[in-house]
Amino acid sequence: MRYVKYSKYVPDPFDDLSAEDLLQMLQDFLLDSGFYNQYQSVYDMNPEHTMEQLHQALLEALRERGKIPDSLVEQMLQNWEDYQNSELAKKIDQLLQRLSEEGYVTVEQPNPTQGQILEREGEPSAGPRESKAKFEITDKALDFLGFKTLRDLLGSLGKSSFGRHDTRELSTGVESEGSSRRYEFGDTLNLDVNATLLSAIRRNGLKTPLDLDYQDLQVHQCEYQSSCATVLMLDCSHSMILYGEDRFTPAKKVALALTHLIRTQYPGDTLHLVLFHDTAEEMPLAELARVRVGPYYTNTREGLRLAQRLLSRQKKDMRQIVMITDGKPSALTLEDGRIYKNAFGLDPLVVSETLHEVARCRRNGILINTFMLAQDYGLINFVQKVTEICRGKAYFTTPYTLGQYLLMDYMKKKVKHIH
Repeated sequence: MRYVKYSKYVPDPFDDLSAEDLLQMLQDFLLDSGFYNQYQSVYDMNPEHTMEQLHQALLEALRERGKIPDSLVEQMLQNWEDYQNSELAKKIDQLLQRLSEEGYVTVEQPNPTQGQILEREGEPSAGPRESKAKFEITDKALDFLGFKTLRDLLGSLGKSSFGRHDTRELSTGVESEGSSRRYEFGDTLNLDVNATLLSAIRRNGLKTPLDLDYQDLQVHQCEYQSSCATVLMLDCSHSMILYGEDRFTPAKKVALALTHLIRTQYPGDTLHLVLFHDTAEEMPLAELARVRVGPYYTNTREGLRLAQRLLSRQKKDMRQIVMITDGKPSALTLEDGRIYKNAFGLDPLVVSETLHEVARCRRNGILINTFMLAQDYGLINFVQKVTEICRGKAYFTTPYTLGQYLLMDYMKKKVKHIH
């Protein structure tokens, strides 16, 4: 005779976690700008991303979500060797494996021959979990984080209508929002039938059949919608993680959200990313999550120069620079390539050369919108001069409101477009 044994069902606290939930829980760790280890690795711009670090980050995230008791986590972290062989470690390994299987992270296993070489040299080889298995987040993960950030930011703004950028000009199209005008070659043939017939009657009188001529054709007008080329300038000087506040990580999240917005809602627009510090460099958007701040000064002029070169290649009606900074310009690239630095900022030479570059942007028809993450007098005075020269706008923001201001400015085009 067969016996069936019944036991009480104990649900797994991790069963309801999807790969997307795990990725969202780990986003602060994945997009870290060096704020939490700024004193240990300030010179390390390419830190290793090991699976052990990801394992610990997920353990902390589960504790913050209430999935694991605090006392248990503290006990496990104190005895890490015992924890490695526990059932909890195996379950978290399964969660991380789920991220890898669904294409959000790629895992690079260590070279097995390395352990053999260490053994020959008399050094102990690392165990399977202690071996430096590395991971990298994929483009799919970056796209998901950008979407989540964009949805969170727009949710805090209320209802927002997506569309292309409106201007004060009129063009022909399907949606009629303006008066009719005579058809010209190349216009969308969206005929205003009433105006066309009235033009023929006005020319030849009311008779049948009506004698329609080319000059009688009238078409509807709609609002002219243009494309926009944007360069996002991010300040990655050391001050972005100093003074007890992480300002660079929110800027990275906003850049991801803006990338997702442009790709899905404004396909005709372009976005380039420029990091400015001692110098300036263009950074592929796919590498944004891996960028960290460093022991750098603020070379604003070099960033503006690079941004202008990128915008000059774009044949767009509207070109703009969005600059996110928290410090005054404190560095300048000299003609011989040397970098002149002044840690106190507001150096007359640095400021004057930077303002000359702002004036060059104005002459080239490029707007500069500045989002300030600090409110000291020197920075306010400098940004006021920038806005006066380029007729852009300046926003006093915090890391928590940066995304709301920037996305609203981009979607509603609160800057003045000179036609």
